[in-house]
Amino acid sequence: MKYLTIIILLCSLGMLTSCGGDDDICESGEGTPRMKIMFKKAGKQARLDSIKVFVDYGSNIVDFGWQRNVDSVFVPLRVDESPYTDLFIKTTTTADSSKVRVNYMTKSIYVSPGCGMKRNYENLQSQLLLPTTVVSVEPGQNFIENEEKTNLYLNF
Repeated sequence: MKYLTIIILLCSLGMLTSCGGDDDICESGEGTPRMKIMFKKAGKQARLDSIKVFVDYGSNIVDFGWQRNVDSVFVPLRVDESPYTDLFIKTTTTADSSKVRVNYMTKSIYVSPGCGMKRNYENLQSQLLLPTTVVSVEPGQNFIENEEKTNLYLNF
């Protein structure tokens, strides 16, 4: 009986120490990257007093809320098989939203057992479909592998 208790305790201890390896959690930003958007006024990079971004993900539109005194925003793109994501941008509560469509091709990459797959976006092309507060768009880096480089400039 004494040996059985020792064996059960050793097995339990072994199971506890073997769980929770580094592959269980996706900690180091290895997930699908977001698109970085910066702003320009009169051709120069600018900070905006306020901006509100909505994104149409197909089944629903997500409101990312008001952001104050920012020079850039990060927006997650669609991860389904759609070749584009529609963004809606406004700078005041009374103004109508500008609509920007971001077209791309996706590429899935295996990261790890804990993180699974991530999407990279290639051949980004943006077009301003409804100009209101946004006057025009300028391309930045035309692929998204991480969140370091600017992918789109909005001109106000």
